[in-house]
Amino acid sequence: MSKNFSRKTILFVFMIGTFAIGMTEYVVTGLLTQFSEDLDVPLSATGMLLSVYAISVAVFGPILRILTLKSSQRKLLIIFAAIFTISNIIAATAPNFEVLLASRLAAASIHAPFFGLCMSIAVDISAPNRRTGAIAAVQGGLTIAVMVGVPFGALIGGLLDWRVVFWIIAVFGLITLIGVIIVTPRVEQKEPPALMKELSMLKDKNVVMVLAMIIFGFSGVFAAYTFNEPMLREISGFGVTGVTLSLLAFGVGAVFANALAGRVLPINLTRSLLFSLLTLGLILFAFTFLLSNPVLAIMVNFLFGAGVFGTAPLLNSKVIIAAKESPALSGTITASTFNLANAIGATIGSTLLERQLDYPAITFVAGTIIFVGFAIMVVTSKIEDRSLYE
Repeated sequence: MSKNFSRKTILFVFMIGTFAIGMTEYVVTGLLTQFSEDLDVPLSATGMLLSVYAISVAVFGPILRILTLKSSQRKLLIIFAAIFTISNIIAATAPNFEVLLASRLAAASIHAPFFGLCMSIAVDISAPNRRTGAIAAVQGGLTIAVMVGVPFGALIGGLLDWRVVFWIIAVFGLITLIGVIIVTPRVEQKEPPALMKELSMLKDKNVVMVLAMIIFGFSGVFAAYTFNEPMLREISGFGVTGVTLSLLAFGVGAVFANALAGRVLPINLTRSLLFSLLTLGLILFAFTFLLSNPVLAIMVNFLFGAGVFGTAPLLNSKVIIAAKESPALSGTITASTFNLANAIGATIGSTLLERQLDYPAITFVAGTIIFVGFAIMVVTSKIEDRSLYE
């Protein structure tokens, strides 16, 4: 590399990339009604745009990273950014629902490896006591996407057309591509990663328990979050402006809590997770009952966003710190696990909706699932090796 860029500059470019990817994943939650009307598919079927994306991340992400384990990190980031940009151009020009689904499969395939590589590099260029903050910074792009990208996308889609949203995302993809070409360090690996050593993280109880907590806890989150926009329209009676404000409140809560999570020292990760999971479960139990009041609807979306994205970077940090023998795969597997939970949650929500259950029932199920994750975290706190986080 001809010029050594600062840690902040590198993290900023990574944040732009995770912002674009996060917007791609979550912006559809504010556009489900428009997809249903424009592409002539049932509203329940549009949930597939989230679940298919998440399944692709969960399945193809680790496979792609394993196949490219010995490749240059910089080269991979460039290739992944290019695939991401092209896939969003396809989404913007999709003639039907099937092509739109296919474009999301392509974008999703690079999601987990891109996040994993960014987190791995972020940790490598950070001092030990700043690693949680570095991971939160990479995650910050995702939370900003939720704060700005999702409501902005819902607004643009409502005022103009949902295709414009994907063109905007493609532009951010191009900016990311140029950025990673310029700033990503050209670091030669001293020792190529060994696949079996990298996969050893899946035998570590400290890692497995947290991954299990992500699956069971966050599937509850996505069972509710997938249908947040239709709930706001039906229960709160919101139009485009109300939905946009509520999604913006969710995002503001997400960014606020993500920033706080970045300040948590590794030794305090478990305690902070127990608190955030308990709070998140209680929020979802109360969610639909508060949506009937427009002011409370916006407030509870703020709390929902804070609960979700105050928890996610803590879980990422626990896995990456514990899986010290698997630096190349830990970030990818963690991102894939989150999206497996996403897929399970979106499927649960869609299934309950298809069976004519109402929205309060869906959020009650979601809250119950999160408390299962909380119980797993309680068990984890009793058996984990705390010396890993000191």
